[in-house]
Order: sequence, then structure tokens, then C-alpha cells
Amino acid sequence: MENFLQQLINGITLGSIYGLIAIGYTMVFGIIGMVNFAHGDVFMVSAFIALIIFLALTQLLGVSSIYVAIFIVLLASMLLTSLWNWTIERVAYRPLRGSFRLAPLISAIGMSIFLMNFVQAVQGPRNKPLPPMFNEVIHVTSGGAFDVTLAYKQIIIVAVTAVLLAGFWYLVQKTPLGRAQRAVEQDRRMAALLGIDVDRTVSITFVMGAALAAVAGTLYLVNYGVVSFSDGFTPGVKAFTAAVLGGIGSIPGAVLGGLMIGLIETLWAAYVSNDYKNVAAFSVLIIVLIFMPSGLLGKPEVEKV
Repeated sequence: MENFLQQLINGITLGSIYGLIAIGYTMVFGIIGMVNFAHGDVFMVSAFIALIIFLALTQLLGVSSIYVAIFIVLLASMLLTSLWNWTIERVAYRPLRGSFRLAPLISAIGMSIFLMNFVQAVQGPRNKPLPPMFNEVIHVTSGGAFDVTLAYKQIIIVAVTAVLLAGFWYLVQKTPLGRAQRAVEQDRRMAALLGIDVDRTVSITFVMGAALAAVAGTLYLVNYGVVSFSDGFTPGVKAFTAAVLGGIGSIPGAVLGGLMIGLIETLWAAYVSNDYKNVAAFSVLIIVLIFMPSGLLGKPEVEKV
């Protein structure tokens, strides 16, 4: 029982990171119907940005407070990653928006390869470590055969995910920007006729997705303490799987899917085999889509006539 509780805590932590990345996938797909396969590598770039800024603050500028440093890192990483993703949208996606449907997809795959190789060339192929932080733990149970611990950084990750989920849900559902995004999602041409700046709305959506990826990248770095140029592919694919599982286009569905993928991975690795945890996650996705093609919280697509 103690082992199950520990894996439950670990799965929720991992799933929260997947959920933050998945929101970026689901927002972009909901607005322009494109799968941004470079989003996972944007997440990886944000982790490197967070690492560089943190080392600059603590080792060059002498910032002694870890909490202050992480807060500055989070803000700077969100700003720089958003600027990076805005540039990607302007250069690689917007010129192809009126082209055939595969063109933006091919461009996204090309951008993903470019980002991964660019970071490899600049930072090198080796893992880049971060000094340990937030290592304090709360002993949920102790004295038995297996101690269940809850790390402070795990609490931070889950709390940040919950706050951002609520904030972005409110932004999309209750604000003028959210109404513009939902209008562009339903019919871009009609939205433009009604005075909505479609290009601006799409760009802001990419910026919002990048900001969430930056938060996920910073939390990933804090949780694991190491980042590599190849760390964008697997979490990116898992996050996309989470978005599809939860119902792509649904922000709560993206987080729910992320939590499910995280829990499936950790529980399968603990009780069955660590080698086949990815197979288990994708198998659950296939089973869910067979019976619920729109995902857990997704809405069936209505064909416009």
C-alpha cells in the first residue's frame, strides 16, 4: 500500500508536467487545427533557458535566495520562450496557413529537428545538471517497510499546474481574448468579418502555449535536476498523447490526460515493467479512442456545411 501511494504521488507530479505541455498542443490545435510538433522542443529550449538564467543569477550575480532566483527564472523563461515561439509562428507557420494541410505539419517537424540540433550544437550533447534544490520532504508515512515521502518540489509542481489550469480556463471562457479565440476556432473567415484580428489571435495563442511550456520546462528542470537536447521529443510526444486522450481542444482534458499518462507510466513501471511503460500509455490511448473518438472531455467535431 505504501508503494502504491508513493507511485501515486510520483505519477501526479509527472502528469502535471505533461498536462502543462499538453495545454499548448490543445490550444494551437483548437485555434488553427494544426499539430505543432515543435512544441516539445520549445519546452526543451525553455528548460535550457531556465538553466542558463539560474546559473547566471546564482553564480555570476550572487543571488543567494533560491526562491527569488526561481521566481526570476520563471518570469524570464516565460518571456524569452514566448518570444521564441512567436518568432516560430511568424516565420515557419503563418506563411503556410493558406497552403495545403500537410505544409504546416511538415514545417513543424522541420522546426522540431532544427531546434533539437541547434541546442545540441550550442550546448553540446551531454546532460546539463542543475544544483540540487527543494530537496526537503514530508514523511507521509514512516516506520514501516517503505517510507512514503512528499517532496516540496512535488507540491510546487502540482500547485502551479492547478493555478495555471484555473487561470487559463478563465481566460479562454470569460475574457474578450478567449471569446476571440473561440470565434477563430469555430470559423476564421467569419471571425475576420466580425472584426477579429485572426493573425493577432493566433500569435497570442502561440505565446500562451509557449509560456506554459516554459513553466513546464522550469518545473521539469527543478524536479529532475538535469536537461539534455533530446529531452523535448519524448515529453512532447507524451504531452500530445495526453492532449488527444483528454480530448484535444479541451484545456481541462489536456491536464486530465497528462495526469492519466503520468499515473499509467509510474504505476506500470513500479508493478509490471519499466521497459514497457510507454507501450502501456499508448495502449490506453488506443483503447479510449476506440470507444471515445473525441477523447475523455473532447466534443465531437461538427462538420460545417
